[in-house]
Amino acid sequence: MSNPIKNQIPDPNAIFANEYKTTCFLKNIVTAPNIIIGDYTYYDDDVQDPTGFEKSNILYNWPDFGDKLIIGKFCCIASGTQFVMDPANHRMSSVTTYPFNVFGGAWTENTAPHLSELPFKGDTIIGNDVWIGRECLIMPGVKIGDGAIVASRSVVVNDIPAYTIAGGNPSKIIKKRFEDEELIELLLKLKWWDFEPEQLVKALPLLCDSDLSSVKKQIKDRLQIQ
Repeated sequence: MSNPIKNQIPDPNAIFANEYKTTCFLKNIVTAPNIIIGDYTYYDDDVQDPTGFEKSNILYNWPDFGDKLIIGKFCCIASGTQFVMDPANHRMSSVTTYPFNVFGGAWTENTAPHLSELPFKGDTIIGNDVWIGRECLIMPGVKIGDGAIVASRSVVVNDIPAYTIAGGNPSKIIKKRFEDEELIELLLKLKWWDFEPEQLVKALPLLCDSDLSSVKKQIKDRLQIQ
């Protein structure tokens, strides 16, 4: 017997998230082995085809270099946002940053392999339920915590803690999303983004409630915390 609720839940394996085809679920259109994206994380672009995200919005991605881009579930990524991968860097330990090795001939013969000389910033990790505003630039090795918000046209060069609002060039912490630190701790324990689909549907009124005192109490009840 079919479950009527389950049949109405948006399909995380669909490419387009709306009928206008301006928003797509990224995990279904990205193919590079070093890019990992969770369910329902979407990219929205009403100017260009959003399914071109991997080519247009992930820059200098050479998987053999070893870095990864990891984006959690339920993230909102606005139009024009780009992620810069580690191979975009240049050698900075020598007199010149010029990449002679990549141009061939005598230049290649007299220099070390290009990739071996690049600084390694590490993986870029975006948490769950992160909202990244329009035309942001996320630099290599950055960590953005769960529930964070990044203001439009920010250049993110430093880590952003969970449930924090940041913005600017370079980005700086503006404020915590919630003044109540206990609420933040409860949300990080709740991990609603890992709920089973039907469980999430039932939790939606809680997640969209602006009465944060009531939300806090209900989360405590769910977690059986006094």
